[in-house]
Amino acid sequence: MSIKLYELTLFAILTESGDALLWGLKDGAEVSGDTFRNLLFAWHEPSCYGTTLALRQAGELDVTVLPAELVLPFFAEPNFMDILHCKGGNEATRALIEAAPLLYKEAKAGGYLPSYSSFQDGRLQWTWEARAEGLQELDWESLIHLDVLGEELSGLRSAFSAAVYTEHYSDEAALSALRSDYPALFKQPQADIASAHTLAEEEWLDVLGWKPDTAPFRPALQLLEPDEEQYDWQLRLVLQDKSEGSILVPMRLTADGQASGEWPSDWSPYIRERAPGWAARLAAALPSRNRGGVFFAEPLTDDAAWRFLTADSRQLLNDGWNVMLPGWWEAASKRKPRLRAQVAPEAGGSGSNGKSLFGLGALVDFDWRIALGDTELNEAEFAELLSRKDKLIRFRGEWVYLDPALLEQIRRLMESVDPQEGLSLQDVLQLHLLNDLEPGKPSEPGLATGKSTGEQTEETEARIKLEVELNSHLLELLRQMGQPSDLQELAVPEGLRAELRGYQREGFTWLSFLRKFGLGACLADDMGLGKTIQFITYLLHHQAESASPALLICPTSVLGNWQKELARFAPDLKVWLHYGKGRLHGDALSAVLSDTDIVITSYATALLDQETLQETLWSSLCLDEAQNIKNAQNKQSIAVRSLKSRHRIAMTGTPIENRLSELWSIYDFLNPGYLGTQRGFQHRFAIPIEKHQDQVLTSQLQKLIKPFMLRRKKNDPAIQLDLPEKQEMKVYMNLTSEQGALYEQVVKDLMEKMKNLEGMERKGAILAVLTQLKQLCNHPALLMKEALPSAEMLLHEEYREAFITRSAKLERIVAMVSELREAGDSCLIFTQYIGMGRMLADVLGVQQGEPVLYLNGSTPKVERDRMIEAFQATDGTGPGIFILSLKAGGVGLNLTAANHVFHYDRWWNPAVENQATDRAYRMGQKRNVQVHKFISLGTLEEKIDEMLESKMSLSDNVISTSESWITELSNEGLRDLFALRQAW
Repeated sequence: MSIKLYELTLFAILTESGDALLWGLKDGAEVSGDTFRNLLFAWHEPSCYGTTLALRQAGELDVTVLPAELVLPFFAEPNFMDILHCKGGNEATRALIEAAPLLYKEAKAGGYLPSYSSFQDGRLQWTWEARAEGLQELDWESLIHLDVLGEELSGLRSAFSAAVYTEHYSDEAALSALRSDYPALFKQPQADIASAHTLAEEEWLDVLGWKPDTAPFRPALQLLEPDEEQYDWQLRLVLQDKSEGSILVPMRLTADGQASGEWPSDWSPYIRERAPGWAARLAAALPSRNRGGVFFAEPLTDDAAWRFLTADSRQLLNDGWNVMLPGWWEAASKRKPRLRAQVAPEAGGSGSNGKSLFGLGALVDFDWRIALGDTELNEAEFAELLSRKDKLIRFRGEWVYLDPALLEQIRRLMESVDPQEGLSLQDVLQLHLLNDLEPGKPSEPGLATGKSTGEQTEETEARIKLEVELNSHLLELLRQMGQPSDLQELAVPEGLRAELRGYQREGFTWLSFLRKFGLGACLADDMGLGKTIQFITYLLHHQAESASPALLICPTSVLGNWQKELARFAPDLKVWLHYGKGRLHGDALSAVLSDTDIVITSYATALLDQETLQETLWSSLCLDEAQNIKNAQNKQSIAVRSLKSRHRIAMTGTPIENRLSELWSIYDFLNPGYLGTQRGFQHRFAIPIEKHQDQVLTSQLQKLIKPFMLRRKKNDPAIQLDLPEKQEMKVYMNLTSEQGALYEQVVKDLMEKMKNLEGMERKGAILAVLTQLKQLCNHPALLMKEALPSAEMLLHEEYREAFITRSAKLERIVAMVSELREAGDSCLIFTQYIGMGRMLADVLGVQQGEPVLYLNGSTPKVERDRMIEAFQATDGTGPGIFILSLKAGGVGLNLTAANHVFHYDRWWNPAVENQATDRAYRMGQKRNVQVHKFISLGTLEEKIDEMLESKMSLSDNVISTSESWITELSNEGLRDLFALRQAW
């Protein structure tokens, strides 16, 4: 049985946009739209076999619309059904069928160009290369087939352009690469190289960088400087030989495009074709350079030459011209005038007694120096130069470019700083330390204080860089501040009852060195490296000759520790504790202070007795755990700053816990104003570093803080602590079924609330749930606010076991503590929650049958001291389990009797957790320390721990981590963070 062929006569019309309108006839009658689509596109997958193609009514015809991007691919490879025999119904359709395979091949192979005519109309389209090898058989020269297409030729070009886009630029990455490689293609022609529509197409493609121009030369504008023979600046049009770039042929060009000159004969056709376009472009770009109908017939004045160098030449380059400037111009244009303050030779030197207690506010004498290239001028020479009001001058044998805006900046800057008053030492150090600012950043005194430079009104891109030239005294001072190991070590005071390690002697010497210059010091050694003993040595050295006592402010929890350490290491020092209900004021206190070396008080007491403490000019003021003033705006920080002293010291193992503002607060205590105002610091450093991880600004900030901070770490090779090892491990456990059910309910309730909450209510709800979930992971009784079981109830083994097994964490820690106690080990257990601490103390006390210590923020000082002394008992009879709240017990305590540290719940701040761990892992520890961090699987504890693992610590890289970011998450982000992972 033979299959009857279906004979179809195909008709096609191409629209201006490249879409094809298709219909067909069978036996002279129109084929219906649906039947036509089913026949013609039965195997056409891109159109879903014709189902996505639109049908339109055109008069009495039903036409099928084939989109432009499918036209060439379809007609290049029609893939009709075997039973369908299709033929072109007119010459235009037959031409399309014949041209499509070749055009589509070129589109895929890269044989395309941007269309100049489309670009002039403000569109980016593609056209074929008429002389391309693959298209020669179409006989483009005679345009046999394209003549047949007639008006549809533009439609064919649009279809070709659509095919190019589909093949090469269908994804954003490819389009972005095109935009990056050929940005001029995407500009509006009014502001581009084709602004006057006068370029030849070959020139345009050459300027774009798409295809080289075949002309043997390139036109260029050359600026000639005055010399012995030519006394004026001269601009001329030249033709540069492409094969020999040193050959320049000057030419004369009239406004109507007539060119004259002497050039090789084979250049003439190109010149005749292009000269009118050159004239039109020059008339648009340089209208003032056309005199008497001839371009560049007259010389340039100095002002005109300056304008051409600084503005016109850039515009001409943007317009596609080659511009040839004097060889010295590039270096001269980059060589900005430099303003330098040359510090007087004697500034920073020691007086006759070898002492120099002048501080950052001390004024430093200096002289102005202005550098122009390799030449340096004094203030008088520079003033004479300014009086000439020239922008381009030949100065001492070389051309110098004097930008009026920059000269005005120098003038204003010099006027704003009175040499009779001098710069402050603070300004001098800042300028010197930031001498390597990245391009575009201003370097000026008064970092953000406005002390010397006033308002910042100029564009930072053109800012003058104010430099400072230090004398030998200050250079040596800065070098020694940055290299404490090079300082001449001071003798250890005789009254010290301890053997200092090498790095501790270095620290004591460094503190004393900065005291000599009245500069505040931040001693930021790792916890456990002995900051206490370094400060005690410093006190012994200086209090022997000080008329007033020193003041030490510390957390309440370590007052007793400081008393014991001072009595142990420096029994000769007279210590007074200003704390508690019976503390002295007025004359009674003054009488005591007259015979006291050091006063110890707490941060809370310093606030309460601010006026009393302000009455004394302290020999030195030291803050222990200085992160307590990290919030510069709270009353406690303000009170501490208000106290007067000859020298200020901050001691902290964590100068930054969460945000850079904490670092600013400590430094503003040490050296007020050094890092500028808090607002200026946030704008200049904190926001770019914390939000955008700006590495350049991070490096600058490190340069600024380094001279005033001494930070050594336990793992530094030079420290050689010979500490035992510290092993950290994460202990994972599943939630119990009760915990899991409650967890999912809490999250579900939160997500329902999030639909209706905004602003502070939303943040408050999130933080509340955060606490609930953390407490739930600890033990469900905390979430349910159940009364904690009494010791009597816990004595019943069956009840106790049932209570313990409600929490996987509690069950695990009971087992681990039992095991380590059997081995004779001791442990510290840190938790954030008072209820959890009490529960642990009660459960472990009954389970182990031994006393358990529990310290939190409400524990009285006397009781704290007793607990610490009992735990640290040298005969080994003390309690072996010590539970501490993270805030009250995480700093300032020496608990080396423990060799296990448990973080029962996570603080999510590595710096704070490490501080707590260092209660046990510090000097005096003889055993290996094991750190156990408890994490509930599948919960937000595990998810946030994963995030912490992927971030770097703020203390090392000045980048922050805290819980506040959680409140900024979207509802979807909250769901992802809080939802329980079902795998667990």
